[in-house]
Amino acid sequence: MNWYVTRLIQALITFIAVIHITFFLMQSLPGGPADYLRTQLLSQGIAEGDMDLQEVNQLVELYIGINPGKSTWEQYVDYMSKFFLEGDMGTSLWYGEPVTEIYAEALPWTIYLMGSSTLLNFAIGIFLGAVMAYKEGSRFDISLTSIGIVLTSIPFYLFAILLLYVFAVQWNLFPLQGRYPSGADPEFTWEFFKGVIHHSVLPILSVVVTSWGLLALTMRGNSIRVLGEDYLRVARLRGLSDNVISIRYVGRNAILPLYTSLMISLGSLIGGSVILEQIFLYRGMGFYLYDATESRDYPLVMGGFILITLTVLIGIYFAELTYGMIDPRASEGGSHD
Repeated sequence: MNWYVTRLIQALITFIAVIHITFFLMQSLPGGPADYLRTQLLSQGIAEGDMDLQEVNQLVELYIGINPGKSTWEQYVDYMSKFFLEGDMGTSLWYGEPVTEIYAEALPWTIYLMGSSTLLNFAIGIFLGAVMAYKEGSRFDISLTSIGIVLTSIPFYLFAILLLYVFAVQWNLFPLQGRYPSGADPEFTWEFFKGVIHHSVLPILSVVVTSWGLLALTMRGNSIRVLGEDYLRVARLRGLSDNVISIRYVGRNAILPLYTSLMISLGSLIGGSVILEQIFLYRGMGFYLYDATESRDYPLVMGGFILITLTVLIGIYFAELTYGMIDPRASEGGSHD
């Protein structure tokens, strides 16, 4: 069987397994999502008067796709059939809207914010790391190494709070919160686009400034190791130019270990956005996932875990698909070694 098909099947099996495990973990929480919602309805008096327990169970099922009057196995079959056949992840208890609609609206914002941060972070880290390796031992190398170590040791959320205080509260150069200017209608215009960028500068900076150092140091170490390889001496003896050697030999081989990290980072965008989006009240997937956890909005939490799993698996699978383009030795699972 084709190696890529095998990997795809493995990813699908992993995805299905995670959904099942998450379902039973949610069910095992004290009270469980169905019992929790049913208790809320009863305590608020919704079940009094014309509604009996069966009608309350039907209302609970409408929200979370699980009927508390059924056994765990029956609840499991109901939820999985609705998810896989209809794409139904239930209705948010807190927002009163379908989970799929909430995340469909929030996901593009998280992809923009965290995707921009990740790509910019890798671009800066790889470039500076390569220059540091080329100037190994120089004042430039020593200074950037020290700065990178210090910045990497600072948690991004502390730096985000510092940026907010200085640039938003003290100097009033950037907004405190939001995805775009309040009152603006989302539309494809330059003014709206500028507003989106303006609101995302501080969140992106808080991630990039505290993360580039580790990547730069990794790229520096990889480049220095590659510079000592014998095939570079052969390349110089063949009369190849420095540009060809630096790009085709040094850069290509030094970046290989970082490529997989980049793909996994892109796949785990959602999980990394939870704290950042809360600090800036940036209504992406991380924002809603954090709110769902605090308010015990089980359908929204379950949907968030499912999407996090899906994006991570897609990132890893895409890395496996494209890694052979960078390193031919890895193609077809190494069958051409």
